[in-house]
Amino acid sequence: MTEVTGGELVVRMLAQAGVPRVFGLHGAHLEPLFQACLDHGIDLIDTRHEAAAGHAAEGHARVTRMLGVALATAGPGFTNVLTSVANALLDRTPVLYLAGEAPLAAAETNTLQGGIDQLAVARPLTKWAHRVTSIEHLPRLVAEAIRIATAAPAGPVLLCLPVDVLMAKIDDTLPWYPTCLDADTPALPPAERVTAAIELLAAARRPALLAGTGLWQAHGEAALQRFVAASGIPVYTDYPAHGMLPSDHRLHGGTYHKLSELPAAQRPDVILALGVRFGLFTLGRSETLLPHTTRIIQVDTEPKELGLIRDPALTIRADCNEFLGALLRTANGRPWPDWSSWQQAIATATVTRRARLESEARVMAGVVHPYHAVRGIVEAISEDTIVVADGAECYHWLNEVIQQRRPGGYQAHGMLGAMGLGMGLALGVKAAQPQCPVLCLIGDGAIGFSIAEFDTMVRHGLPIVVVVCNNRGWNACRHLQEMTAGPERLIGTRLENARYDEVAAGFGCHVATVRDRAELAPALRAAFASGRPACINVLIDPVPFPPELLLVSL
Repeated sequence: MTEVTGGELVVRMLAQAGVPRVFGLHGAHLEPLFQACLDHGIDLIDTRHEAAAGHAAEGHARVTRMLGVALATAGPGFTNVLTSVANALLDRTPVLYLAGEAPLAAAETNTLQGGIDQLAVARPLTKWAHRVTSIEHLPRLVAEAIRIATAAPAGPVLLCLPVDVLMAKIDDTLPWYPTCLDADTPALPPAERVTAAIELLAAARRPALLAGTGLWQAHGEAALQRFVAASGIPVYTDYPAHGMLPSDHRLHGGTYHKLSELPAAQRPDVILALGVRFGLFTLGRSETLLPHTTRIIQVDTEPKELGLIRDPALTIRADCNEFLGALLRTANGRPWPDWSSWQQAIATATVTRRARLESEARVMAGVVHPYHAVRGIVEAISEDTIVVADGAECYHWLNEVIQQRRPGGYQAHGMLGAMGLGMGLALGVKAAQPQCPVLCLIGDGAIGFSIAEFDTMVRHGLPIVVVVCNNRGWNACRHLQEMTAGPERLIGTRLENARYDEVAAGFGCHVATVRDRAELAPALRAAFASGRPACINVLIDPVPFPPELLLVSL
């Protein structure tokens, strides 16, 4: 009789689900999982902190639109990964978190890393969380976790795995291995609501489409491009959806915040919102972007999102890709109105905004204006580069100029606003897309959360180029203090001019320091050409304030 461990059963299910790699940090409670990954050829990328492992699993899931997997040991390993769990919940990212636990037999004995109820902590932060108490149930419950994580709307699930369950052994002929790992069927839109949506759009004078995470996760880029070509309706995108319509497309208006560039009386009168979570990036009830008179057609798979913030004219609970397909079929051959003047107004607003930012970007010796820095980055990188953005002000500056032609090519903060996630996201993105250059733009505050992940990049041969926008402070908070308390009341927002490049060099990375915008493009070319992980420390003018940040609702 051949016996197998509980860890073997878990990893067999991951292999059956087609999981190519997992991210984690070793702990004794996880040893059976690590050994089984070795036996099954599942790549294990071990990070220097569990938070980075969780964010890497998120990055992997985001760009592949498939399940990501993170391993965290019991106790502090579990608590360290919780920021990632919460982030995945708010961003609807399908991640399976496997958390080790103290032995069931040692309950209430003050054993090592066993003093908290991990399941109770995890439940409010996940779609589903469960503790496995018997080895024979492991395959069934792992399969259940995978189905729940990947079903729309996707999100995080967590399994607590006591070490005595993982180390237990069972006759290899006894376990049942479920084959149903994808039970999600895309929700189809009701035909009458598709027709109603067409009528609302056709009657609009200034229609616009907001493409959200739900459209990206539904693989809706081809349908989006066909619909825009047929209808002529301009598109604004959030970060995961950026690139679904190429940024240089004549009908792409940019990120949602760019609606603010239009005069208040010339904002959209009808919005088609596809997989959009109204709130932070759309400013809820505020008329800064969308007047209260704007009629909204809201399409989403999650019923609780429909009408949650804005009162829609029409709600459609459906898969966004399926909805667009139905819209194209129903409207096939129908003439759409001539919206050329509206299209031109959006194009003019884009050009005007760029010209204003360019004229306002002062040149100072020894530092680079943040607008010049991000523009220089975008102009220097290749078309297939995937960009990951972290930090407060630096990624708001990047939003002004980001140009992506590929879907999923821009990954940034979600509604949690989790600083320090960039290095982890970039690890997962590069592991999933090794053929694509990956650039991580990060602030000097945010990089302090995870600077040791340069070591992870080096050990696992992941040549990510990290650009640190070094303005020597927590600048978004500093600017807030200056506006509300006065420049003489700064506290807790200053950072010294640390040499982040020298820290990276200590881990074996290619490094450079940039003090002038003319130095940036050559530094980037050299970094990518090195074939190694790289850190470019760019000294940034701390005074300018990104205009987009003024629109973020607190």
